[in-house]
Amino acid sequence: MAVIKVIEILSNSKKSWEDATENAIKKASESVKDIKSAFVQSQSVTVKDGEVDEYRVNLKVSFEVK
Repeated sequence: MAVIKVIEILSNSKKSWEDATENAIKKASESVKDIKSAFVQSQSVTVKDGEVDEYRVNLKVSFEVK
């Protein structure tokens, strides 16, 4: 039987929500091993001068506890 832990990660990107998600997983993988999945809980943007300034994601990341 495996035990899975879920952590919440916030990430941002100037390019896209997909880039913010990839940045979050890449950074989390530096210290969290055996990441199994990520669920995008929410997406949002910041706006500056009437334009999208930054894309943000809130992820739930699952990994196996050894």
